[in-house]
Amino acid sequence: MHGFEGAPPADETSGSSGPWWRELNAYHWFVLIVAALGWLFDTMDQQLFNLARVPAMRELLAPAPGVSPLQSDVDFYGGIATSIFLLGWATGGLGFGILGDRIGRAKTMLLTILLYSAFTGLSALSWDPWSFAAFRFLTGLGVGGEFAVGVALVAEVMPVRARPFALGLLQALSAIGNISAAIISLVLSDLEERGAIGSAWRIMFVIGAVPALLAILIRRRLKEPEQWQAVSGEQIKKQLGSYSELLGNPRWRKNAIVGLILAASGVIGLWGIGFFSVDLNRSVFRKTFEAELRNNGEAERDRDFLRSIVKNPLELRKMKSVPQPAQFLSLTPGNKDAEILFSAMSELGKTRETLTAEDVISTIRKQSDDERTRRVEYLTGDIGTNDTFDEHSARIIKRAKRLNSKLGFWVAITSVMLNIGAFFGIYAFTYVTHFTGRRPAFAVAFVLALLSTIMVFGYLTEFSQIFWMIPIMGFCQLSLFGGYAIYFPELFPTHLRSTGTSFCYNVGRFVAAGGPLTLGALSKFVFTGYTEPMRPAGVTMSAIFLIGLFALPFAPETRGKPLPE
Repeated sequence: MHGFEGAPPADETSGSSGPWWRELNAYHWFVLIVAALGWLFDTMDQQLFNLARVPAMRELLAPAPGVSPLQSDVDFYGGIATSIFLLGWATGGLGFGILGDRIGRAKTMLLTILLYSAFTGLSALSWDPWSFAAFRFLTGLGVGGEFAVGVALVAEVMPVRARPFALGLLQALSAIGNISAAIISLVLSDLEERGAIGSAWRIMFVIGAVPALLAILIRRRLKEPEQWQAVSGEQIKKQLGSYSELLGNPRWRKNAIVGLILAASGVIGLWGIGFFSVDLNRSVFRKTFEAELRNNGEAERDRDFLRSIVKNPLELRKMKSVPQPAQFLSLTPGNKDAEILFSAMSELGKTRETLTAEDVISTIRKQSDDERTRRVEYLTGDIGTNDTFDEHSARIIKRAKRLNSKLGFWVAITSVMLNIGAFFGIYAFTYVTHFTGRRPAFAVAFVLALLSTIMVFGYLTEFSQIFWMIPIMGFCQLSLFGGYAIYFPELFPTHLRSTGTSFCYNVGRFVAAGGPLTLGALSKFVFTGYTEPMRPAGVTMSAIFLIGLFALPFAPETRGKPLPE
């Protein structure tokens, strides 16, 4: 029922007629579906985190309910949480990679799915950035282990000619998990805007616990591959899942190091740069939506509120709820008039019980910059509306909430665009490598990933560009991951296949964990003078794809060859 009965002896380059899926029997399809679902739910969890990262940090870093934290802090701690998640991913991958060889693929897959499902759900209980990061680390332990055992299982069960195609399809379907996460985000963002739910990001993580149900299917029907059973006897048990043997054997050591470099290049490119395009696009969307609000006269109304505050500063102290300075809309993008005014009033409030308009204007005039005259004129002109302080405040707070919800919706759409491109990119790699070989396909993918990432971070400035630039980048960056699913199992023998695949993919993640931190540090400290520091930071970091390209001459070509034993 579940072996290699009827599998053709031909390799993938043979002239066997008919499509590859004709060679699969019922159990082959069952294994492929179970492994694909495990990896699909795994990637859904990853994408839920990417979509929830900014809203979670905004809530967890807020100095008080309803008070927005600094965007630089949101970006910085979001990068830390991402890096810690990747560290957990790498740690779990290494540990479960050994288990996959020692206790079996099916048993290990069961454990990893239960682990990442449980701690995804518990992430909803986070109370500060560090508890959030801790839950993500524990989630990462399960996420990291699932990939290696899944691809090892499929590689060993599938007929020879069908193997690369099945592995490519397994990886391509991961994009469906990412798209599912985006749809979940869309629905919950809409419900949050309508007031039907509280924090959408917390519910997203609760939904992420659902994959645990897949464990029931795995426990009941999934069997260990006959290849693994054949080498798991007592005579070699000490060799199963051995890092000392992996790195002690010159052939396997070379393959492991080459695979590690290839994986680190792609993983850093995706998790350290590519997935942060979501945050970059959020900035593009914000500019578009704020321009629409300006056209509707919202900036003039906000200016009237600021002028009312200057004329009657004591009225502000009587208000129950006051908008944050960043929620005010200036007539010209980038002006900090509201921040300057609120800073001046805060400074005066520390020393004075009473405040007059003259006190406020005098303090603002002392600002040592070239904007003093314009700012005073902006804040002291005629008031064109009769709205009360409370009416102004309610309008601005409601508008900010509506804007954030709208941003959440379009960020999720961006994720869908990226993953539509990813699906086709991953599966395209499967067919390209079938005809050209592994190394040429990787070379093309690394070059395209470099160029497409530079294109997005350097030139994406318009709303409409998101619908073609982002899918192109998703196609190019994620095509590499189709290559990893096909190539890594081909580098190692059965008793080291899960261990070797995990080594490549997850030691690479230890290196990749520095990617988000590097992007955050470049944005915060090196390119801080830029209007959008993430742009030059992303372009600079795109050079990481060259490292994978330079490693290819040392990579063995495995096209058309049987799995090593």
